[in-house]
Amino acid sequence: MKKVLTVGVYDYFHLGHLRLFKQAREHGDYLIVAVQDGDYILKYKPDAKVLYTTEQSQELIGGLRVVDEVTSYTDVDEKVKEIDFDVFAVGEDQKHAGFMRAIDWCRENGKEVVRLKRTPGICSSEIKENL
Repeated sequence: MKKVLTVGVYDYFHLGHLRLFKQAREHGDYLIVAVQDGDYILKYKPDAKVLYTTEQSQELIGGLRVVDEVTSYTDVDEKVKEIDFDVFAVGEDQKHAGFMRAIDWCRENGKEVVRLKRTPGICSSEIKENL
């Protein structure tokens, strides 16, 4: 069985996230989604507007047919070392230092890395602004 891991905040869940999960699943048989811990987000971005608790986000995402397993994380570059997976599916906009370290670790440890396309016209930041 080929396991795919994708990670993100996914707080203001929208169609773009669902499509991202479907893209990720095309690269394997089993999809693991890691949700960034809400308290960790607020630690570094105290003004962030977090809609759901970590547990609520996990429940929401875990209820999707395309998702097989849900977990949470704080640092992406540490989480990749803790999970058994074959493919790291990364959104095309996930380029900060933690993601780059995670991608380097994956490549050094025989994990495939794929970049997933965004859904045009759908963005969590814009959804927050319009609420």
